[in-house]
Amino acid sequence: MSRYIAIMAGGIGSRFWPSSTSDRPKQFLDILGIGKSLIRMTFERCLHLVPADHILIVTNKRYKTLVMEHLPEVPEKNILCEPSMNNTAPCVAYTALRIQSMDAHATFAVLPSDHVILKEVAYVDILRKAFDFAAGHDALVTLGIQATRPDTGYGYIHYNTENNESNVYKVESFREKPDVKTAQQYLDSGEYLWNAGMFIWSVSSILKSFAANAPKILDILTEDLTYINTEKEQAYIDKVYPKTENISIDYAILERADNVYTIPADIGWSDLGTWNSLHAYLSEKDDCVNIGKNIHLMECKDVIVMSNNDKTVVIKGLADYIVVDEDNALLIYPKADEQEIKGVVKGLS
Repeated sequence: MSRYIAIMAGGIGSRFWPSSTSDRPKQFLDILGIGKSLIRMTFERCLHLVPADHILIVTNKRYKTLVMEHLPEVPEKNILCEPSMNNTAPCVAYTALRIQSMDAHATFAVLPSDHVILKEVAYVDILRKAFDFAAGHDALVTLGIQATRPDTGYGYIHYNTENNESNVYKVESFREKPDVKTAQQYLDSGEYLWNAGMFIWSVSSILKSFAANAPKILDILTEDLTYINTEKEQAYIDKVYPKTENISIDYAILERADNVYTIPADIGWSDLGTWNSLHAYLSEKDDCVNIGKNIHLMECKDVIVMSNNDKTVVIKGLADYIVVDEDNALLIYPKADEQEIKGVVKGLS
């Protein structure tokens, strides 16, 4: 079975401070209050497509123990540890080289560890289609989420909507996060999808694209391939990986390649990137959301309150706020200003 899945789990998730910290980032939290971390939910979805020993977790070295704690079924050798945070392009290149050493004819998916998928059956079906297409074509495939609103928080995929039998469409271009007016134009045109950061390609196609579009990354990581998939791999990666450019896979490869395709996906997706997105995800029936044991809200409107301790929390008359109470920190912040939180956290460190 020449199919693998790489789960990207190295981010800090600073927009979810104070619940998400550098010691225990968002992907390792039960952010939905259902008894499972986000990475655990992602892993269990992947098991519908490949066995546990065909799942790789790519994370920062400091999170290896957390990965083993949350995903005991994953073989330790399948946990790829980055010595530095150099964004997603070096991460994907390293993963491709490891999988190549295991199976040169493999096709693999790259999936975020901290997204939520409501329509899992549809999601698995679309990923199977993507695997089939990537295995049979020299193509870089991305899942594009059907846009439902003029959201300014996502990048967009402009694709050729011409009908075809495969329902796999050529990508015309990637667009950065737009303003509201532009986002509405994208939505009205019907030619744009949200970029969810989920990719599928063969080992040969992605490595060929690195050679053409980001050769310096590949040159650094392939200095001596004899170390890959051996006991000396970590020491080798510790030496060469920090020399790679800090750049995303979108900038390094996808925006430069001419063989990118997309599959429109209606899968009940949320990237849970911010407290507001979590609130929107959970508040379909109630504009106030509370996650915790002893939270009591009175005459509140459009608030999200999380408490991960045994305190009793009582709030009255609050509107449009985020309240997060952790053992070591308390956040009370206007929802409209939540994009500031990442900067505030940076200033505290």
